[in-house]
Amino acid sequence: MEPISLDARARELLERAAAASSGRAAESMHGGHEHALRQTLLALTAGARLAEHESPGEATLLVVCGHVRLSSGDASWEGRPGDLLTIPDARHALDAVEDSAVLLTVVKRP
Repeated sequence: MEPISLDARARELLERAAAASSGRAAESMHGGHEHALRQTLLALTAGARLAEHESPGEATLLVVCGHVRLSSGDASWEGRPGDLLTIPDARHALDAVEDSAVLLTVVKRP
């Protein structure tokens, strides 16, 4: 199995996100809906948002590049390259403060 360069994929996805009306692009890196473990690389242009949604299971965000804000209720957490954010088990949203890419890792609930 060949290693995956998250930096290179993040650059490619940011180009796709810039061309998308939503300002977002995503690609599965490992697993998928049929697996318990799923890793997805998400790219968001500055100002793009993943609206508030439920958590599908235990999840973390690894910030590959950029600057994001994860929020849940009245709480929020900033993430910059190399930061690992634990996604709360509650409704939450993700905002791109600047062009950003994050690796979302989720283990679905049984």
